[in-house]
Amino acid sequence: MVTEFIFLGLSNSQGLQIFLFVFFFVFYVGIVFGNLLIVITVASDSHLHSPMYFLLANLSVIDLCLSSVTAPKMIADFFSEHKVISFKGCFAQIFLLHFFGGSELVILIAMAFDRYVAICKPLRYSEIMCGNVCIGIAAAAWGTGFLHSVSQLAFAVNLPFCGPNKVDSFYCDLPRLIKLTCTDTYRLDIMVIANSGVLAVCSFILLIISYTTILVTIRNRPSDRSSKALSTLTAHITVVLLFFGPCVFIYIWPFPIKSFDKFLAVFYSVVTPLLNPIIYTLRNKDMKTALKHLRKWNVNFRINF
Repeated sequence: MVTEFIFLGLSNSQGLQIFLFVFFFVFYVGIVFGNLLIVITVASDSHLHSPMYFLLANLSVIDLCLSSVTAPKMIADFFSEHKVISFKGCFAQIFLLHFFGGSELVILIAMAFDRYVAICKPLRYSEIMCGNVCIGIAAAAWGTGFLHSVSQLAFAVNLPFCGPNKVDSFYCDLPRLIKLTCTDTYRLDIMVIANSGVLAVCSFILLIISYTTILVTIRNRPSDRSSKALSTLTAHITVVLLFFGPCVFIYIWPFPIKSFDKFLAVFYSVVTPLLNPIIYTLRNKDMKTALKHLRKWNVNFRINF
């Protein structure tokens, strides 16, 4: 019986691993500070107490948690000759990965719905996106992530592992773990595609349809306000593409390429959670203004102290 799994990691070269350690350590520090900064800014600035920024703060919390599932272990393993994770630790990674991934999926859909209501039904925006609705959306996001994660583990936790235990990656996930089982993997692959793959593809198509409808509405109502809405939508669409692109290839693409799979895994778990706060702060005037106010408040506090 397998009691632990061994990660093959990103490289066997000692010199390259030192470079990767520095690279990903800087990235992870940026993820932590960038997403925490968004949460603190939204919470402290009363001008940002709106549904859009409430959802953005939830997205930042999820991004921070999602990257923390895999990045710290990967960074520590760069100095380990044997990159080992326990059996329970491996399945804990799978659970948390799909928990936060499923939650982010719902938040991205909710952000698209928020923009649809704000642009297409502006007079009813405050009525539709009231406080109770926002709290309900957040609860639904975390609840959906939990149910999705439990459904993944329901058929994976009892898989027979009786020999191979080397995972050709830097973290545990079902598509890689299934290849190590001592049983026919065809049905298991279909279940993963049906659970994660179809969910990701359907959500992605729904989001594309939603944003297309919004863009058509903006095009038919040209104004200064529309240009601001278009800038916000560009940021949203960029985040959607960054999140769903790797998901579709990891869980749907039938001809996996090991090197490309590892690149997508790095992009999904480390790069995207860092790009999200950068995209939303650089392309959002309200966020940049709030950050300036927060910095001034911090400077004044230090002077008075």
